[in-house]
Amino acid sequence: MNVLLIYPRFPDTFWSFRYALSFIGKKAAFPPLGLLTVAALLPEEWSRRLVDVNVNDLTDNDLSWADMVFIGAMAVQQESAKQIIARCRARGLKVIAGGPFFTAEPDEFEEVDHLVLDEAELTVPSFIEDLQNGRLKRVYRASGFCDLHRTPIPSWDLIPMKRYASMSIQFSRGCPFNCEFCNVTALFGHRPRLKASQQVIAELDRLYDAGWRGSIFFVDDNFIGNKRYLKAELLPALIDWRKDKKGCVFFTEASIDLADDPELLDLMVKAGFDTVFIGIESPDEACLTECHKTQNKNRDLLENVKIIHHAGLQVMGGFIVGFDNDTHSTFQRQIDFIQKSGIVTAMVGILQAPPGTRLFDRLQMENRVVSAFSGDNVNGTTNIIPKMGLDRLLDGYRSIMKQIYSPKIFYRRVRTFFRQIRAPEFKSPLDVQRFFAIIRSGFWLGVWGKERFQYWHLLLWTLICKPKLLSLAVTLAIYGHHYRTICEKYIFPDSDGEISLS
Repeated sequence: MNVLLIYPRFPDTFWSFRYALSFIGKKAAFPPLGLLTVAALLPEEWSRRLVDVNVNDLTDNDLSWADMVFIGAMAVQQESAKQIIARCRARGLKVIAGGPFFTAEPDEFEEVDHLVLDEAELTVPSFIEDLQNGRLKRVYRASGFCDLHRTPIPSWDLIPMKRYASMSIQFSRGCPFNCEFCNVTALFGHRPRLKASQQVIAELDRLYDAGWRGSIFFVDDNFIGNKRYLKAELLPALIDWRKDKKGCVFFTEASIDLADDPELLDLMVKAGFDTVFIGIESPDEACLTECHKTQNKNRDLLENVKIIHHAGLQVMGGFIVGFDNDTHSTFQRQIDFIQKSGIVTAMVGILQAPPGTRLFDRLQMENRVVSAFSGDNVNGTTNIIPKMGLDRLLDGYRSIMKQIYSPKIFYRRVRTFFRQIRAPEFKSPLDVQRFFAIIRSGFWLGVWGKERFQYWHLLLWTLICKPKLLSLAVTLAIYGHHYRTICEKYIFPDSDGEISLS
C-alpha cells in the first residue's frame, strides 16, 4: 500500500511568516505535525510519502505513485485543500480526510471518500482495521478523547527538516478555560491530557539526533494547563535534557495567569523557553466578560505582561476587535495597550465565529452568521454581523493596523520591550543561516527599506544599551517587515499599498 499524505498550502497571513522566511532561506514556518503523527500510526509495511505543498510542489509523479491519499488541514487552508481533493479525485485516487477543518464541518465534504475525524489515535486504527477487512465506512468518529500515552513519535524522516524555520512538539491537549470564540475545548475537551515527560524527551532526542538545533514550538493551546505536572515533572526533565545540548530554544502558548506563578516562570526560562503567545484579546473588562475570558479579568494586564517580560519570556499577544461591547474608543485603547505593553508581535484580528464554538451557536440563533469561516482572523474579514456595523469595525481595525505596524511606532515598541526583557539564558548559535539573515536584513531593510532610519537607529540603540539582544533586534525587524507587507497587501488593498512612516 502506497500512502501519500498531503498538507495544503497556507495563504499569506501573519502566521505564515512568508515575508520573513526569505531572510533565513526557509520555505515554511512549521512542519505538519498532525500528518507526521498520522504517518506514524500507519502499518510499518505500508510505504509512506508526505508532500507539504508549502515546501514542495505536488507532482503528477506523486499522485501516480499513490494508492491512497490522506489529507489533513485547518480552516485557513481550505482553499488549497479543496483544490488538492479535486485533483486527486480527477486521478481516481481515494481521499481520506481528517484534522480540525474536516472535523468541524464534516457534512460539507461529499467529494471525500472517507472522513477519519477527531483524534487520529482513536480513529485511524479503526479505519485501518476496516480497510484490511474490506468493510470501510465513510465516517469515523471517536466517542471520547484519547490517552496521549498512546501517541507515537512523529515520522520526522518524511520531511526535509532544513526547509522549516521551527520544529514542533506536543505535550498536552485540552484547556481548562471556556472562551466563547475558541474551538479548542470542542476539539480536545476541558481537562488537559498530558504526555509523560519520558515521551517528550524521546521526541526531543529524535529531533536532536536528526541534527535539529533550531527553535522548537510546543504547540499546546495552553501549555500551563496542568501547572503541577509541569513544575514537578516536565520542566525539570527539560532542564536536565538541556545540560549537554546546543541550541533548541523553545516557545509555546499559555494563559495570562502564567504571570501569577514566579516559580513556573523561572522553571520555563531555565528549561529553555524564550517566547510565549498569550491571548490578551481586549483591555476592556466588558468584552472579556462577554467572551467568557475569565482568566483575563480583574487583573492588571499591562503589569502581567511586564512580569513575564522581566522573567525572560517575550510575550506575543493575540487581540480581537468586533465584540458586541466594543465601542468607538476601543480601537485607540487597543493601540495604547499594545504600545505600553511592549508586545512587539501583536496579532490583532477581527472576531470570527468558528463552527463548533458557543459563539457560533449563539450568533447563528441571532441570524448573525453570514458566511463561511475562513480561519484567518487577521485578513480584515469576518463571517458575522458585528453589532457596531461592519464598515465602522473595518475602519477601526485598519486604524489599529496602520498605526501599530508603521515603522516609527513598531520600532519604538521594540525598544519598550527591550527595556523590560531580561537577557535570555539560552540563545540559538550564530550559524550560517542567522549570519545571512543579518546581512540580508541590513541590505533590504537598512538600505532599500523605507524604514531604514528606524532600522539602524534600533540596531545602534541595542548595541549601546542591550548588546546581548542584537540578534533578537534583527529578528524582530524582519518580523515587522513581514507584518507590514501582509497589511499592505491584504488589509489595505485599495490604498496606495504603503503604511506611513509616521
